[in-house]
Amino acid sequence: MKIYGKNPVIERIKADPRSVKRVYVEIGHPDHSYISSKMKKYGVPVIGVPASKMLKLGRSLNTQGLLIEVADFAYADYDDLVDEAYAQGITLLFIDGVTDPQNMGAIVRSAACLGGFAIVIPTHGSVEINDTVTRVACGGENHLKVAKVNNLNNAIERAKAKGFWIAGSVVKDGEDLTRAKLPLPLGLVVGSEGKGIREVTLKHIDVKLSIPMAKERLSLNVAHATALFCYEIKKQ
Repeated sequence: MKIYGKNPVIERIKADPRSVKRVYVEIGHPDHSYISSKMKKYGVPVIGVPASKMLKLGRSLNTQGLLIEVADFAYADYDDLVDEAYAQGITLLFIDGVTDPQNMGAIVRSAACLGGFAIVIPTHGSVEINDTVTRVACGGENHLKVAKVNNLNNAIERAKAKGFWIAGSVVKDGEDLTRAKLPLPLGLVVGSEGKGIREVTLKHIDVKLSIPMAKERLSLNVAHATALFCYEIKKQ
């Protein structure tokens, strides 16, 4: 997997240098000396390349002169994650059918910035933690755990059996998020941009929550909505 862009690259080098396999730095980049010194401790090659080659390595995307090759994202074991979340008061975010890596990256970034969250995604019908997600997350993927499960509904029921309450983010007919007293420990299910939470998954939810809108016809995208939900959960 490749990570590119100054903030994502520098954050990975600081947070998990052992996961880095190779570093490409555009010749003349101001962070070249720092990166070379840091990576030398771990025997990781740092390769200086001209801007034309960096553009090719980054598939014509804006790398900001930095690109690293890293090990594929390491997903957490779900059962271990549930135990840890219950013991430490971590909120589980169940992501139901979000396929846009931009939205997933923004969700990861918000959850990591606020702290106290872990993410659960299904094996099928959801974007994985890939190059685009890590770029948008700006290093957030280094500071929270993500588990991948075969069946999201079974995973929700296992969390409930452990003692978690499960809330669901809905556009209409849910309790006002700003007024609801949230049950803890909590799992929150958020759905895809167009379809929301699937009907089969809604059956496993204990409480539906909605963000009040100034205009009935307006709504937030899933990443912005999740950020607000996470903020309110953290506040409570």
